[in-house]
Amino acid sequence: MEHVFQYFDENGDGKISALELRNRLGVVLVGDELLPLEEAEEAVECLDLDGDGFLGLDDLVNFMDSSTHDDHGEKEKLQDLRRAFEIYDMERVGFITPKSLSVMLTRLGESKSIDECKVMIKHFDLNGDGVLSFDEFRVMMQ
Repeated sequence: MEHVFQYFDENGDGKISALELRNRLGVVLVGDELLPLEEAEEAVECLDLDGDGFLGLDDLVNFMDSSTHDDHGEKEKLQDLRRAFEIYDMERVGFITPKSLSVMLTRLGESKSIDECKVMIKHFDLNGDGVLSFDEFRVMMQ
């Protein structure tokens, strides 16, 4: 979880601002526009436990714990997410590659070039390996 927090904490001050959240979320997966700053500010306001206007590691951990340990159908949610991931993992390598993403988006009527897909993946690729693992999207989807 600290690795994810550090990814979002661009300036390394131990806090995630709405601007940092917006910058790190980057381009919405199938769109070409940045997340509106107002939406990032609302997200920070909702998740900020101590009311300081920033997200700390504790805020992020609390959010992840509450969304991953919900007793109401959590197993089903995780299974659904796994199935969705597998649909995009068209090469069956355990990762979503730019090629896989391009093919799937084309099938969905949203044609993107391999280079465009590389840019989209880069925004959510927490470890910088150029592909998305299940643990990464999962973080993205929660």
